[in-house]
Amino acid sequence: MTNPILVEVTRGSLVESFHRGTVVVTGATGHHLLAIGDISRPVFPRSALKLIQTLPLIETGAAERFGFGDAEIALACGSHAGGERHAAIARAMLATLHLDESCLACGPAEPQGYKARQELTARGGRPTAFHHNCSGKHAAMLAASLATDSPTATYTDPTHPVQRHIHAALSQLTNAPLATDVCGIDGCCVPAWAMPLETLARLFARIVTGHGIEPARRAVMDAILAACWAQPDLVAGPGRADTVVMAALPRRIYMKTGAEGVYCGALPELGVGFALKMDDGATRASAAAVMPLIERLIPEAHGLVKRSILKTPLGQTAGTIRTTRDYEAALATLKTC
Repeated sequence: MTNPILVEVTRGSLVESFHRGTVVVTGATGHHLLAIGDISRPVFPRSALKLIQTLPLIETGAAERFGFGDAEIALACGSHAGGERHAAIARAMLATLHLDESCLACGPAEPQGYKARQELTARGGRPTAFHHNCSGKHAAMLAASLATDSPTATYTDPTHPVQRHIHAALSQLTNAPLATDVCGIDGCCVPAWAMPLETLARLFARIVTGHGIEPARRAVMDAILAACWAQPDLVAGPGRADTVVMAALPRRIYMKTGAEGVYCGALPELGVGFALKMDDGATRASAAAVMPLIERLIPEAHGLVKRSILKTPLGQTAGTIRTTRDYEAALATLKTC
C-alpha cells in the first residue's frame, strides 16, 4: 500500500518536494475516527513513548525516595532543547543519586534547541550528557535502578529490571506481546519497541481516559500527565510545538514528538488518541501535519503554532511547507462525537 502525500514543500509556484505518511485517530476501545494510509504497519514510536518509560520512576518508589517532583518527572518525559534549566535539572537529579555524568548512557550531545546551542557557545561551554535531549529519561531510569537495587551500569540492557518493567507495562497497555522481533535500539541506547500505528493511537487514548488500566497505574499516569502540563517547557522547550500547545491548553491535550517523523498525543475531553508517521522520517513534515489535526480536534489551538515559511538568509520568502488538499479534506471528515 502506498501512503498518500500529506505534506508538500513549495518553492516559487511549484511543488519541489513532498512527504507521504500515515495518520490515525482512535478512541480508547480502538474504534477509528480517522484512518489515512497503512495504519497496521509497525513503526517505532521512539521518544513519543517517554511517558511510558517514566513509569518505573514512580512505580518503584524512586521519585518519592529521591524527592523528585513535577520538574524531574516532566524532564524524564521530555525531548528537551538542552537549555540551561534543562541541563541543570538533569545535573541535579544525578547529584541527588550520587552519580556523575559518566553514568548517563545517552552520552554527550549538543543542545537540540538553536537558542540553547547559541547560549552554550556564548558561555564557552561544551556539550555534555546533561544537554542530551534524553538526559532526563536516563536520570529517571538510573533512579529506578537504585530504588530496586539493580545495577546502574547496565540499565539500558533489555534484560535489566527497569527495561523489563517498561516492556511489561507497554505490553499490558497495548495488549501486544512485543516480542524480540519488534525490538530495536533507540538513538540514546535504550530498547525501542515497534507497533502498528493504530495500536499507538489507542494507547494514547487509554492513557488519558484510563480505560482498562488498573487504578494504581492510572493514578501514576495522571501524575505524569499533570507534571507535563505543569512544566511544559521541560517537555520540549521555548517555541516548540509540544511546549507551546500544552502551555496554552493544559489538561486538554498531551502531545509528544518522536524521531523519524512520529507524532502522538491524546485529548482527555474527547477521549481520543492520535498517531502519525511520515514515511521518510522528516521532522519538518510531521510538525506540519500534526497542527492541522490538533486544530480540527481543538479549534482553540488554531494559530498557536505558525505555519512554516521558507526564507532566504536575507529574509525573502522562498517557499512554504504545507499540508495537501487531500489531507485537509480527510481532516474535514473527522468527527469526535
